[in-house]
Amino acid sequence: MAPKVNRKKYVLADVHAQFAEAVGGEEVEFDAPGGPYSFPHPMFANEDWAEKVDSSENAAEKGRALLGDEQYEKYRAAGNSDTDLGLLFLAVQQDSSDRIKKRPTR
Repeated sequence: MAPKVNRKKYVLADVHAQFAEAVGGEEVEFDAPGGPYSFPHPMFANEDWAEKVDSSENAAEKGRALLGDEQYEKYRAAGNSDTDLGLLFLAVQQDSSDRIKKRPTR
Protein backbone atom coordinates (compact mmCIF):
# COMPACT_ATOMS: atom_id res chain seq x y z
CA MET A 1 0.00 0.00 0.00
CA ALA A 2 1.41 3.37 -1.00
CA PRO A 3 1.71 6.05 1.72
CA LYS A 4 -0.85 8.82 1.58
CA VAL A 5 0.50 12.25 0.73
CA ASN A 6 -0.09 15.05 3.27
CA ARG A 7 -1.76 12.68 5.70
CA LYS A 8 -2.11 14.16 9.15
CA LYS A 9 -1.16 12.05 12.13
CA TYR A 10 -2.81 12.92 15.43
CA VAL A 11 -1.25 12.51 18.84
CA LEU A 12 -4.06 11.98 21.34
CA ALA A 13 -2.32 13.80 24.18
CA ASP A 14 -1.86 16.83 21.93
CA VAL A 15 -5.50 16.78 20.81
CA HIS A 16 -6.65 16.53 24.42
CA ALA A 17 -4.40 19.45 25.44
CA GLN A 18 -5.60 21.59 22.52
CA PHE A 19 -9.25 21.11 23.43
CA ALA A 20 -8.60 21.67 27.13
CA GLU A 21 -6.82 24.91 26.26
CA ALA A 22 -9.58 25.97 23.86
CA VAL A 23 -12.34 25.57 26.46
CA GLY A 24 -10.38 26.94 29.41
CA GLY A 25 -9.42 23.71 31.17
CA GLU A 26 -10.79 20.39 32.32
CA GLU A 27 -12.66 21.94 35.28
CA VAL A 28 -15.31 24.63 35.29
CA GLU A 29 -14.76 27.02 38.18
CA PHE A 30 -17.24 29.68 39.21
CA ASP A 31 -17.90 32.10 42.01
CA ALA A 32 -21.17 32.40 43.89
CA PRO A 33 -21.98 33.12 47.53
CA GLY A 34 -20.35 30.50 49.74
CA GLY A 35 -17.95 29.52 46.92
CA PRO A 36 -15.88 29.16 44.84
CA TYR A 37 -17.27 26.00 43.27
CA SER A 38 -16.20 23.69 40.46
CA PHE A 39 -17.33 20.75 38.38
CA PRO A 40 -15.77 18.74 35.56
CA HIS A 41 -15.92 20.33 32.15
CA PRO A 42 -18.53 18.32 30.21
CA MET A 43 -15.98 17.50 27.49
CA PHE A 44 -13.65 15.89 30.02
CA ALA A 45 -16.04 14.43 32.59
CA ASN A 46 -16.18 10.72 33.28
CA GLU A 47 -19.15 8.66 32.08
CA ASP A 48 -20.75 8.33 35.54
CA TRP A 49 -20.83 12.10 36.03
CA ALA A 50 -22.19 12.69 32.52
CA GLU A 51 -24.89 10.05 32.97
CA LYS A 52 -26.04 11.59 36.27
CA VAL A 53 -26.21 15.05 34.70
CA ASP A 54 -27.95 13.83 31.54
CA SER A 55 -30.52 11.75 33.41
CA SER A 56 -31.46 14.53 35.85
CA GLU A 57 -35.19 15.11 35.84
CA ASN A 58 -35.28 18.57 37.42
CA ALA A 59 -33.04 21.51 38.30
CA ALA A 60 -32.25 20.24 41.80
CA GLU A 61 -31.16 16.83 40.51
CA LYS A 62 -29.03 18.48 37.83
CA GLY A 63 -27.42 20.78 40.40
CA ARG A 64 -26.57 17.87 42.69
CA ALA A 65 -25.21 15.89 39.72
CA LEU A 66 -23.08 18.82 38.57
CA LEU A 67 -21.55 19.70 41.93
CA GLY A 68 -21.72 16.48 43.91
CA ASP A 69 -23.44 16.21 47.28
CA GLU A 70 -20.99 18.20 49.42
CA GLN A 71 -20.59 21.20 47.12
CA TYR A 72 -24.28 21.19 46.25
CA GLU A 73 -25.32 21.38 49.93
CA LYS A 74 -22.86 24.24 50.46
CA TYR A 75 -24.10 25.99 47.30
CA ARG A 76 -27.78 25.75 48.33
CA ALA A 77 -27.09 26.64 51.99
CA ALA A 78 -25.53 29.89 50.76
CA GLY A 79 -28.85 30.79 49.11
CA ASN A 80 -27.88 30.04 45.50
CA SER A 81 -30.49 28.78 43.05
CA ASP A 82 -30.71 25.62 41.00
CA THR A 83 -31.93 27.68 38.06
CA ASP A 84 -28.75 29.78 38.03
CA LEU A 85 -26.66 26.62 38.11
CA GLY A 86 -28.59 25.29 35.12
CA LEU A 87 -28.00 28.56 33.28
CA LEU A 88 -24.29 28.32 34.05
CA PHE A 89 -24.18 24.79 32.64
CA LEU A 90 -25.88 25.98 29.43
CA ALA A 91 -23.42 28.89 29.17
CA VAL A 92 -20.47 26.50 29.54
CA GLN A 93 -21.83 24.28 26.78
CA GLN A 94 -22.48 27.24 24.48
CA ASP A 95 -19.11 28.87 25.16
CA SER A 96 -17.35 25.55 24.58
CA SER A 97 -19.05 25.09 21.24
CA ASP A 98 -18.02 28.59 20.15
CA ARG A 99 -14.43 28.12 21.32
CA ILE A 100 -14.01 24.74 19.70
CA LYS A 101 -14.90 26.23 16.33
CA LYS A 102 -11.99 28.64 16.85
CA ARG A 103 -9.58 26.24 18.60
CA PRO A 104 -5.90 26.73 17.92
CA THR A 105 -4.15 24.19 15.77
CA ARG A 106 -0.57 23.14 16.24
